[in-house]
Amino acid sequence: MQEQHTSGAVGVADSRIERILHHVIEWPACVLVVVEVALLFIGILARGVFHKPIIWADELASILFLWLAMFGAVIAVQRSEHMRLTFFISALSPRGQDWVKALSAGAVALFFAIILHPALEYVEDQAFVETPALGWSGVVRSLAIPVGCVVALASCLLRLPHIKFKDLFSVACLLAVLSAGLYLAAPWIKSIGNWNLVLFFIILLGAAIMAGVPIAFAFCLATISFLLATTRTPILVVVGRIDEGMSSLILLAVPLFVLLGQLVEATGMAQVMVAFLSSLLGHVRGGMSYVLLGAMLLVSGISGSKTADMAAIAPVLFPEMRKRGMKDGELVSLLAASGVMSETIPPSIVLIAIASVTGVSIASLFTAGIFPAIVLAVVLGLVARHRAVSMDDTRTHVQRAGWPVIKKTLIVASPALALPFLIRSSVVEGIATATEVSTIGIVYCVLLGLFLYRGTLTWLKIKPMLVQTASLSGAILFIVGSASGMAWALAQSGFSHDLAKIMANVPGGAYGFIAVSLVAFIVLGSVLEGIPAIVLFGPLLFPIARQFGIHEIHYSMIVILAMGLGLFAPPFGLCYYAACIIGKVEPDAAMRTIWSYLGWLFLGLLLICYVPWISLGFL
Repeated sequence: MQEQHTSGAVGVADSRIERILHHVIEWPACVLVVVEVALLFIGILARGVFHKPIIWADELASILFLWLAMFGAVIAVQRSEHMRLTFFISALSPRGQDWVKALSAGAVALFFAIILHPALEYVEDQAFVETPALGWSGVVRSLAIPVGCVVALASCLLRLPHIKFKDLFSVACLLAVLSAGLYLAAPWIKSIGNWNLVLFFIILLGAAIMAGVPIAFAFCLATISFLLATTRTPILVVVGRIDEGMSSLILLAVPLFVLLGQLVEATGMAQVMVAFLSSLLGHVRGGMSYVLLGAMLLVSGISGSKTADMAAIAPVLFPEMRKRGMKDGELVSLLAASGVMSETIPPSIVLIAIASVTGVSIASLFTAGIFPAIVLAVVLGLVARHRAVSMDDTRTHVQRAGWPVIKKTLIVASPALALPFLIRSSVVEGIATATEVSTIGIVYCVLLGLFLYRGTLTWLKIKPMLVQTASLSGAILFIVGSASGMAWALAQSGFSHDLAKIMANVPGGAYGFIAVSLVAFIVLGSVLEGIPAIVLFGPLLFPIARQFGIHEIHYSMIVILAMGLGLFAPPFGLCYYAACIIGKVEPDAAMRTIWSYLGWLFLGLLLICYVPWISLGFL
């Protein structure tokens, strides 16, 4: 009895400490998001209105951004929101799933334990760096990494008592045996040359990802294992590469667009856009499918998350579409296909990621991304029309909306419909950079939410929105950082040179290279998710594309859409399951239907691949 009481007291104490840790990270993260928005918006006003640029604004934004990225990554650890592959885990028994959860928790804790000391050394190295505008020591910025590691490690350790001791013990034994085995086999591993890449980056990395270890941490552990077993490179280098990968100022657009997407949903702007499109097209056969496609074209890219895009649209449209006789499998298939279609709609986070790792112009990507998405929307519209005829989606007769109704919904929706054009034109016209432009959208949404739409935006929802922004952004940015470290390790091994030589000798010249790239990125998008695949392979393959005379903008469109196709393709595509969850549909219900949509999308993608004008015609 006394033992039970003691155990309960320990559990309460652990929960209290966890709550304190959550607040310790969440409140500063919220403040950092707000400060970044304010800092960049003031920078736009100072430069564009008062013609007095604030020279230290970008520097301060960069310093704060690393803190925001690390705090966001920690929140994602605390909330278990880092990206992971769940397909294989879901097939396990409840007992097996418990063990896999223990393995995932152990792997994350192991990473932070390994990286903590090198992170402190990295801070010492940065002490000799001084920022040019503010004159601050590099310690102010780099200290974010060890601070984040300490809090994340503490959060992981506090979670361990909630896991069965038997599972913890077996996981600890497994990790110890793997570490000892790699240490003892190091001479043999070095002797096999670049074949050791198969061991670390296919077998070990693949096993970790399939076991549900978050992808970012699987990348980091595979990279660290490779360096320790085959080189004398200090782990300090990995810390530097993670820092470099996740703190590029271009990527500051990630958290800001994530926040913007949440505001679009909370203010009711997405709903009024959909209402207008429904009044315009809802009465025709397959009309609600057209509405869904049009809504995704308008909303997509603003949130920075395909899941957020779908979550803003589906709950508004699905009830009415079900009333009209559309089956669940058709609904989810169309939703997932529209997610692929809209991957290149600016300001997509994937476009920003490609620009950050390859040096391609963001403004050109934003301009080029619209027409390929429209081409695929037309393809999907034809498919939706054909399937609507075959299944008769007019079970409920819908009267054509009169001009007064259309006019009323248009007037109500006009301010919301202006948002995507406001964002895109601000970048194209040079009013704001791709990093800054989201702040214009945020201020615009807040004003509309306060004075026009009202929606569900309340003061009580502000903190959860900011925390969600930090968490999702941290997960995205940390996976970019970890993929950067892994890409560096692959480059140092000579793999990039070998890959370039192989790809440069692909039969068929530029056409053959495009075909191989198409298949490769569909697979990578399915297995790795889009952003890490871009960070890993973008710097390797874009130079080869240039050698073949393929325009970098055209190649960017191919890569993004191919990865999107893989991302929504079952059985591995993560976003396919996200679409099922949002639509409240079992994955099996759409498993057959979706291939018809994806097949036609693939044909549309082939058209984009081999007709470069679709990507380049409006540059």
